[in-house]
Amino acid sequence: MSKAQVKPIPDGMHTVTPHLICAGAADAIEFYKRAFNAVEIGRMASPQGKLLHGLIRIGDSKVMLVDEFPDWGSFGPKSLKGSPVTLHLYVEDVDAFVAHAAASGAKITMPLQDMFWGDRYCKLEDPFGHQWSIATHVRDVSPDEMRQAAQKACS
Repeated sequence: MSKAQVKPIPDGMHTVTPHLICAGAADAIEFYKRAFNAVEIGRMASPQGKLLHGLIRIGDSKVMLVDEFPDWGSFGPKSLKGSPVTLHLYVEDVDAFVAHAAASGAKITMPLQDMFWGDRYCKLEDPFGHQWSIATHVRDVSPDEMRQAAQKACS
């Protein structure tokens, strides 16, 4: 394929794609398949068996994964004692999704509740230390209603 024919953003990819570093990325792929109904697209391992690249799809979005490589400065949230990043996931039925994820090993860090911005929402931590917010949009809220509700919730 000539350079002119190469697409700068490959088919099926979005402009922003999460790339998760995990201690045990192959195990993380299996967890996401089981708990989040992810579909494995591919993986490439090093000669030593560590995952150099993994790709899954959750819903309509792809997520890349890699093992920790300390020599390259590549550490997951467990090694770093946490992460400032939360991945947000919209699903059709948040109650069923969260129950299944928790039964598969995710830890609920914020219980399900209806939020002022119109989502039924909760937060999870997966067994690899990554933070997820999970939601189903349950009602539309005008910007003015949202602003008023936010002020009330934060006062």
